[in-house]
Amino acid sequence: MAFRVGLPLVIAAVIWFLPVPGTLAEDGSKLVDADGMHMLAIFVGTIVALITQPLPTASVSIIGLAVAMITKTMPLEGSPAPALAGFANSTVWLIVAAFFISEGFVVTGLGKRIALWFVTKLGRSSLGLAHGMAATDLVLAPATPSNTARAGGVIFPIVKSLSLLAGSTTETEESRRTLGAYLMMSLVLVNTVTSAMFITAMAGNPVAVDAAKALNTPVDISWGKWALAAAVPGIVSLLLVPWLLFKLYPPTRRQTPEAPAHARAELAKMGPISRNEWTMVGTFVLLLALWIAGDSLDINATATAFVGVSLLLVTRVLAWKDLAADSSAWQTLIFFGVLVGMASYLNKLGVIPWIGQELSDAVDGTHWLVAFGVLSLAYFYGHYLFASNTAHITAMYAVFLTTSIAAGAPPMFAALALGFLGNLFGGLTHYACGPSGLVGGSGYVPIPTWFRLALIMSIPVLLIWTTIGGAWMYLIGAWD
Repeated sequence: MAFRVGLPLVIAAVIWFLPVPGTLAEDGSKLVDADGMHMLAIFVGTIVALITQPLPTASVSIIGLAVAMITKTMPLEGSPAPALAGFANSTVWLIVAAFFISEGFVVTGLGKRIALWFVTKLGRSSLGLAHGMAATDLVLAPATPSNTARAGGVIFPIVKSLSLLAGSTTETEESRRTLGAYLMMSLVLVNTVTSAMFITAMAGNPVAVDAAKALNTPVDISWGKWALAAAVPGIVSLLLVPWLLFKLYPPTRRQTPEAPAHARAELAKMGPISRNEWTMVGTFVLLLALWIAGDSLDINATATAFVGVSLLLVTRVLAWKDLAADSSAWQTLIFFGVLVGMASYLNKLGVIPWIGQELSDAVDGTHWLVAFGVLSLAYFYGHYLFASNTAHITAMYAVFLTTSIAAGAPPMFAALALGFLGNLFGGLTHYACGPSGLVGGSGYVPIPTWFRLALIMSIPVLLIWTTIGGAWMYLIGAWD
């Protein structure tokens, strides 16, 4: 505990007392002043504390905000007050509303029904089961911003049940390799892909979108634009990742003829689709339509999400007590409200442009493709130092995007590519993100094996998203 508390305090103190850098802005003034360095100290200290976890995430965020306010680094004056501006951010509320919508999949049982249906259709082999779980994840992803809830609340229980049905337990390596180890590792790697495919599929994605929009030269990424850019590399990844893992880490049980029968039995227990499930389906389809056509109809994505929540409340699919009890949503409001406010104020104080300028100088003189490649690899594999996708995105996305644009990378291309990477690195370690921690704790995949598999699998995944994904983004005009 002493280390968890001490490390963020020491790092914050060191940065607080660093001399103000001498980098100059275009008008000849210093790019960063003492307030900027103090804000950087509080921000970095908060991020480190989120990694070491001396207290829960929301608690750490509140303490960081309190320090920023009491030291007057983030003032309470103004409209909105910088200290509280993050809570007025529409992106933060988009995440909260999407959490509420995802609760509908759990409360109604629709998420479980979808997963079981895919098992009945694709579950006759271990590879088919993996693709069935991938299809389930893809269907749920657009309206489930908690990749942990999606993986842990819907897919993980079914994967564990199927593993046990095949006699695959965590007691011995032989038993793990029967089926469970393969399905669990596939679950994590697939979840990183589906999270990358939609702004609303992972809580950190809207943070990246907001950071791109807050740059001195704003990059405006709509829900539809992100989904379109991710569609081709995402679908290719969903097809290839389970297959490649099957070749690299094959289960000893290749055929699973009992799985479809088990799924049909579970569906029979659930009975026919209920009124609430049909309402959830209709609401979900409407949300997707409005998110996709949002630009054309001039309807904000956050407004669309709140329409969805309202429909679920009016039709009594959800009750206020369901929303009030959704601790993940309220924790996210506090966590992101604080961090988005801090990150925005860092940019306003010139800290992000300053760091971007320093990094830009380091890659100066190289072609933008080379510079962007180096920066992307550093951003991706730097996740070994992080225990949260969102913490990594909040701390580093704006810096790497600013540097990439300064090096000559097309702004929209760079913003989208780094946004995708902010999800894909979530399988690198057993602590990389929520789903990784969940599966890592299940005991099916030994940690040394995890590190080896994840590192090897990261190579084809990066190749898919840079080559196929890069070419696709060029065709749709993201390189302009």
